[in-house]
This record gives sequence, C-alpha cells and structure tokens, in this order.
Amino acid sequence: MSQEYENQIIKPVDLDREMRKSYIAYAMSVIVGRALPDVRDGLKPVHRRILYAMYEDNLTVDKPFRKSATTVGNVLGHYHPHGDASVYDAMVRMAQPFSLRYPLIDGHGNFGSIDGDPPAAYRYTEARMAKIANVMLADIKKETVDFVPNFDEERKEPVVLPSRIPNLLVNGSSGIAVGMATNIPPHNLGEVIDGVCYVIDHPEADLDDLCAIIKGPDFPTGGIVMGRAGIRAAYATGRGKIKVRARCEIEDMPGSSGRERIIVTEIPYMVNKARLVESIANQVRDKRIEGISDVRDESSREGLRIVIECKRDANAQVVLNQLYNYTQLQDTCSMNHLALVPIPHAGPDKVQPKVLSLREIIDWYITFQKDVVARRTQFDLNRAGARAHILEGLKVATDQDNIDRIIAIIRASRSEAEAKENLCKEPFWIDQIALLGIVDGSEHFEFHLDDAQAQAIIDMRLGRLSGLEQEKLNEEYREIEGKIASFREILSSDHNVLEVVKAELREIRAQYADERRTEITAAADDIDIEDLIEEQDSTYTLTHAGYIKRMPTSAYRAQRRGGRGVNAMATREEDFVRSIFNASTHDNILFFSNLGKVYKLKGYQIPEAGRAAKGQNIINLLEIEPGEKITAMFPIREFTDDKYMVFVTKYGTIKRVVLSDLQNIRKVGLRALSLAEGDLLVDVRLTEGHENILIATHQGRAITFDETEVRAMGRQAAGVRGIRLADGDYVVGAARARKGAQVLSVTENGYGKRTLVEDFSIHHRGGGGILLHGLTDKTGLVAGIAVVDPENDIMMITDDGVIIRTPVEDIRQCGRNSQGVIVMRTGEDVKVISIARTDKEEEDEEAETPAES
Repeated sequence: MSQEYENQIIKPVDLDREMRKSYIAYAMSVIVGRALPDVRDGLKPVHRRILYAMYEDNLTVDKPFRKSATTVGNVLGHYHPHGDASVYDAMVRMAQPFSLRYPLIDGHGNFGSIDGDPPAAYRYTEARMAKIANVMLADIKKETVDFVPNFDEERKEPVVLPSRIPNLLVNGSSGIAVGMATNIPPHNLGEVIDGVCYVIDHPEADLDDLCAIIKGPDFPTGGIVMGRAGIRAAYATGRGKIKVRARCEIEDMPGSSGRERIIVTEIPYMVNKARLVESIANQVRDKRIEGISDVRDESSREGLRIVIECKRDANAQVVLNQLYNYTQLQDTCSMNHLALVPIPHAGPDKVQPKVLSLREIIDWYITFQKDVVARRTQFDLNRAGARAHILEGLKVATDQDNIDRIIAIIRASRSEAEAKENLCKEPFWIDQIALLGIVDGSEHFEFHLDDAQAQAIIDMRLGRLSGLEQEKLNEEYREIEGKIASFREILSSDHNVLEVVKAELREIRAQYADERRTEITAAADDIDIEDLIEEQDSTYTLTHAGYIKRMPTSAYRAQRRGGRGVNAMATREEDFVRSIFNASTHDNILFFSNLGKVYKLKGYQIPEAGRAAKGQNIINLLEIEPGEKITAMFPIREFTDDKYMVFVTKYGTIKRVVLSDLQNIRKVGLRALSLAEGDLLVDVRLTEGHENILIATHQGRAITFDETEVRAMGRQAAGVRGIRLADGDYVVGAARARKGAQVLSVTENGYGKRTLVEDFSIHHRGGGGILLHGLTDKTGLVAGIAVVDPENDIMMITDDGVIIRTPVEDIRQCGRNSQGVIVMRTGEDVKVISIARTDKEEEDEEAETPAES
C-alpha cells in the first residue's frame, strides 16, 4: 500500500440507509434552496437574490438602466453559486409583463415574447428594479428581516425580503422540487390587499367572506375562468383545478354576406401564442376541426389579435366550441398552494414545505408583516431614543449657565480624548423643565454627560451656540420626543401594530392597484344550463357517414292524408340517413360505438341546421377514438330502472344493462361493455324489459329468445352467450322481434326476402339457432338483417362504396328456407357488406312529421 493511503480508515456503511440519508438531504436542499417560494415574500432564493443585488447596486427605478450582465455577475459572485443561465432566466421572467401580474424588474431590450421567442443575451439587455419592487425591499436596512451569511461567508444576505405587498398571491409562483410541485396563480393586488385588511379587522372571517373579496386568479394575459368550484376548492384546501378560456368574439366578416370570423384578443395564462396558432392550423389540416377557412395572427404593439375565419356554411359558435375542446384556447390550470413556512423556534432560515389554504397564506403574511412593522418601529424607536439622548447632551452644553465652563474644559485639555474624559467627569446643573423644552419652571438637577454626549459636544460647531441654533435644538428635541411617544404607542399592543400594517397596505393599494384583467364566469357545471335554453321538440338525424343535426319539428308542417312529405336532409350520393327520431332539446341522446363505449349529449348540444344542410360530423361533438364508429343512438328522457339497453357483439355475446346504470357518463365516454380481443359491438336495442331478441349470423342462422333470459349486469361485465356460432361464423345483426313485423335479410350477392317474425320460434339463448335464409353459391352468405314494416326503405351498401335504396314493399315475402329474389345486382367480385333500415324517401317540398324509427 502506498504511503498516502496507509492511514486510511474504511468504515462499512449500510447502502440503503446512506442513500435515504443523502437523498433526503439533497431533496431538502432543492426544496428549500431552489424550487419553492417562501410564504412571507413569495420569492424563491434566486429571485430574492436578484432583487437584493440590484438594491445594493442602487438600481432603483429613478436611476439609469444598467447592463443585465452586471446584475447576473453580482448575483453569481455574491449570493447564488449556480449557472448564469438560471439567474438570467429568472431575471427575464421577472421583467415579462405576460409572465408576472406586477413585474418586479423594468427591462430594456429584448426580454422574450408571448410567442416563446427567447430573450437577447444578457450582454445586450439592460435592467433595473421596477417601481413596485421598492415596496418589496422597503425598510430592509431597519433590521426588519434576519440576515444570514452567504455561501462563502464574506457577506450577508436576507432570509426574506420585507415584502410590503402579499407577493405570493399577487404574482404567484410555480416550481417543481423533488417529489412535490407548486403552482400558485397570480391575483389582483387590490383584491388581495382588501382581503388582508378584512382579515385584520375580522379575525373570524371564513372562506365565504374571503371569496366575496378575492374573486379568484387574475392572470396578466387576461382570459376567462370558467366556474368557481375549482377556485373555491383551492382556496379551501390548497389544491384545485380551473379552466381558463381565451377571450373570443364572433363577428360578421366585412364584405362577405353570411360568413363569420372569430377574433381572439386574450389567451390563457402561459400559453405560447405561436404554438396555439400552429395547433389550430394542424387541427384544421387533419380535419379534426371543420368549418375553418383561414387562421391569421394579427397581433401588434396595440395588443393580441388572432383571426379565425369560418366557412360560409359553418356555425361559428360550433367551431369555437371545437377550438375550446381541441386546442389551448381553453386550458386547465392546476392550483397547488405549496410554499415554505417558518418552523417555530428553529432559527430564522429554518423552513418546511406546506400546502396552504387561502386563509393560511393570508394569516402567515399578516404574522410576518406584524413582525416587520414591530421590528422597524423598534429600530426607529431605538434610533430616536439615541438621538434624543444626544440632543439632551447638546442642550446641556448650550445652556447659558454651562457654555463658558464647557469651553474652558475643552481649552484646558491637551487632547480630544482628554477633553471628552474631563467633560464626563464634570457635573452640570440644568433646569429639568427647560431640558424638556418647557420655558417656565425652575427645578434643577445634576447632569452627567456620557461618552456619546461628550463626543457630540466636542464635534459641535461654535455656530450652534447662537440663540437661533439653540431653538432648533429644542424644536428637534420636541419632535423626537413626539416620535418616541408614537413609536411606543404602536408597540404597546398588537392591535396598534396591525393598524399600521393595514394603513400602509391601503397606501400601497392606492398607488399600485389596477382593474381586474381576468373575468370569472359561471361554468356549465355551476348552473343548470337547461334553465337558459328554451325546450322545443326537434327531429334528430344521423347519417351513415356520421353526420348529425337537429331541426325543429315545426319544420315539418302537418299535411292532409295523402301528402308526399319532405326531405329530412340533403345527403351525398354515397351517404344516407341511418337514424331519425323526435326528441326534446332537453332530452339526453345516448351514442353507442362499435368499441363498446357510450357517450351522452343533451339535445341542445347537437347543432341545429336547416333541412338542406348535412349537419356536423359527430367526431366534432364526441371525443371518440380513431377507428371508432357510432353504432346506434337513442333519445332518453329519464334514466329509469324499468328500461334496459341490450348489446349484441360480433362474436355472439349478449349483455343487458339497466338504463339507470348509464346515467353518469363523462365527456370522454363510458365503457358500457367489455369486449374480447377482436370483438365489436354490432347492435344496441332499447327495450321495455320483456321483449324478444333476434340475432342473425353471416352463415344464415338466427335465434329468437326472451330478453329476460339475460340477467341485468354491471357495466364492466362482458355478457353471456347469445348464439352459438359455427367455425368462421359471426353475427351480422340483431333486432327486437316485434309481433306483426317482418325480418328482412339480404345476402352478399344481392338476394333478399321478407319473413314474418312469427316464423322464428322462441328458443333459449345460447343455442345454434334455426335457418334464416336459404343460402347457395348463387346467393352468397348473409350480409345483414333488419326488422321492418312495409312503410320502410332499405339501404344496401357494397364493398366498392355503391349504395342502393329500395322500398321494403318491393321485396317479396317468403319463408325461412327461401333464397329470396334479386334486390341488387352486384358486379363481379363485388359484395353487399351491410344493410340499414330507413324511412321512406319522399321528394315533395310539402311536409309531414317523420315517424320514429
């Protein structure tokens, strides 16, 4: 072993214990020293050090700007031994009017933009303290806060700033520490000061009282907070979430009749404007949002302005709702009131993280300000007392009975030190009442000068021996005595100290408070929006391609018997109306997808459109996944326990759910059926609880059974077997086997027939079924089924996209074994892939009320 290692001592250490110990030390260092703000001044160490370094350099608002590099260098060299980037980034944010509600630094040059543009390097920019920053450091030299040694113990730095404004709430804070994060939004200075003053006057104030004064966050970028529930939760518990919307207006485009545009003038806090505009453009390009023809950023020095032009046939309000849903025009802001609070009796710089309610934040601030004012007042009292003491000595020296003796003592001394010593030894007689500034009175007493008074007399100019100067001394002494009495009065009770805190806060409010920028409105969850919407009967249509709309039922005028009806929708040749029914605008509309999910909209949430319009694609109304398709939709007035939803899947599974179990459906949908891998939801039926269900398969089998054979199950259940399938077979459709109706079946090669429902005898579920359709090579396998009435039409869709519409009454009625007749002639290698029942197609412009499907 080499010489330098021969005296080493190796101690075995438990790795787990050492890691815990070291990691906790590291975590607390990050939490306290870098990431979390202090509840007293609302600042993290780097922000506090930047302001204090500028204060030391006298970079106040009334002084010229100085290079930012100067401040960054001083902060690094004196207080903050970290990277220069971290200091400059923090400094830049403190100067950005779109980041801080009340910027603490006045920047000159490029300090970044709301588009995310980076600031210029610190060698190019200049900065000084903003005017309101003076309030943050007011009276710091009056021992109002504690100081601790800096990192190299060459100088001292403040533990916190006096912060005469409640900066934690006013400017907020955000940061990520180890295992915890804080996100406190900014608030309006006037409201917060009013809230603090109210708590001082009413110590018993509760949350309702505070919420009436402090309305909620007030972001520098404005915007609209949707709802008060999240704000109240955060104020009560320290945690909550709020939705912030951009401020948008819809206006008619000049020179273009019928077209509208959306003007955005405010965006949510901390949203990058350039990325927002890019996101909108991408959503339009990907057809996630339809109805937008152009997006432009017209922002200038005058303010923010984003213009979104809508297409002629687009509803601007619907487009705006889509933008709120799919872009950061509506953003969620988490409120997490985590801050560092002092540990009682543990030292000035000992703090711990704590989640705080609004009242707790205000209480901590009031306690801190009470201490600041008390310490400042005590400092002023001590200084005034010291000055009064000196003035007493000067008054003794300038008394007519003592002037000659004092001059003689000083002249007889060989040095200043000897003179001071001799003055302290010599007794002087003084009129006590005269010393106090009262002219009359004759009570004399013996007065001995102390070292400080003797030094002041020696330093005194001879000119002060004049009568005018003596009167000035008396006046100053009386003024000092008044201040001393005032300071002692303040310190005599906590109530008096708090009155000073309140009075000074109100002065600050008068100087710096401004109007609220962020509006707070009631959200849909806060009020019953149905109370604001007139209830009316409407007709709802859903097409095969997924376009949905509603029309007032009054659009279908009543007709005498024999009328021809009116078209419900102008559709493209490759599309057709798949579902149509009447319901109220206050009814719930349930949508079921092939992936087993259910979605819910209120009737009024489906956009209204004219008879000729095709409507809105349902992808813009529901948060469905890629490849997910809506299988069925039903109007629901009430979620009762005596109605059921019956689900049938491709692999023959059936499930029955009580309707009331589907009442609470989230915006992102609800899993109503657990599907096996590769399985899909084929059909959904709303039943009364005692109906017959018919299931048909691709290989021409069908089974009919009473729905009560399927017990009601929970939403997460997978269901039970409805029909036993042969190898390669799968379900093509299901329906309610209504008495008197007919089962229409169509094969892949276009053969179809109608069979009475009564021809399908009732069996138990889970069987292999009976013959549905006589199949041959000529007919091909079954493509689809529907339970129909003679008044319906049938739509047939082929795999090459061709759609044919045929009246049901034109298709022959046959037995179960029949192969049917040719309903649609298909070309070579072309097959029918599905069918759908729809109402009769009418051509006349006269109207009659459509029947429910």
